[in-house]
Amino acid sequence: MSNFKEQDIRPEALMAGQKIAALTDVGRLLTRCGEFITVPCPACGQGASRPRFAKNGMTYVTCTDCETFYVSPRPSPDVLAWFYRDSPNYAYWNQHIFPASETARRQRIFIPRVDRILEICDKYAVPTDALLEVGAGFGTFCAELRSRNVFKRVVGVEPTPGLANTCRERGIETIESPIEQVSFDGADRFDVVVSFEVIEHLFAPTEFVAHILRMLKPGGLIVLTCPNGQGFDIEALGAASSSVDHEHLNYFNPTSLSRLLASCGMDILESFTPGKLDAELVRNAVLTGDASLDDQPLLQRLLIEEWERHGAAFQQFLIERGLSSNLWVVARKPVADAASVKDVS
Repeated sequence: MSNFKEQDIRPEALMAGQKIAALTDVGRLLTRCGEFITVPCPACGQGASRPRFAKNGMTYVTCTDCETFYVSPRPSPDVLAWFYRDSPNYAYWNQHIFPASETARRQRIFIPRVDRILEICDKYAVPTDALLEVGAGFGTFCAELRSRNVFKRVVGVEPTPGLANTCRERGIETIESPIEQVSFDGADRFDVVVSFEVIEHLFAPTEFVAHILRMLKPGGLIVLTCPNGQGFDIEALGAASSSVDHEHLNYFNPTSLSRLLASCGMDILESFTPGKLDAELVRNAVLTGDASLDDQPLLQRLLIEEWERHGAAFQQFLIERGLSSNLWVVARKPVADAASVKDVS
């Protein structure tokens, strides 16, 4: 396993400012808590749930059917659009953390991510005429993919104004709008649509997937990544996990996210959990006093006392067993008549 460290992508000197920006965001969001809406499970649509925990004024519940956990009540679509448009936290990442960590992020995250996407395209014999990234962020994925000269067209959708402007400055074809307000038809549709760490933020994930499906050519691929609600970091730390924050509304697991995609008419090809930071994130939380392993002597030994000996092997075990908190699902739009498959037109 590589020596990928949390410090590589979250420079310690900048994180105090990020925490202030995030707390400001939480305060903004809670000023409109009266507009929050109670929802059923975002994966399977069932209404039955059990309480999980509360954090930052948000209530988390777990679906009794598919075990997805999620925020309910949650900010309405209008509140979310308002929230992200002027988010101090997103502005801070765009102005400070992303530029400072760009080289490390490109090496540690985006080059391997582009490599994996190209491997997936080759594995499933997908044409490489056009790729759409939904949630292009700082533009690093699109920029790296374009440098490979594999896809003839690479487009990024990014609704946050500051980030969209950064993408345009990098020469990326950018659409500054929520994906639900974007339309591509006929020959303008895409062979591949990717969306990294976006679906967990959304009010209505099923509508999001159905809309993406309409942008895919028949036989095209969708690749989604998000936190794995059954991954080690989240399971071990619970509300103390940095993955559990005010922006993340949906915590799917490999089965439930695959179920959501299948319900929209997609053929599931594979799911896997390639994340490399779970063990270190839990270790760091213990070392800073944000968590304790006093009642878990085996984890205390693996992650603290004998970290240099066992840490890398333990993380590899999580990856191989589908237990990392980073989840990928790959699915294909069927080659079929529109009348026979839901939302494939």
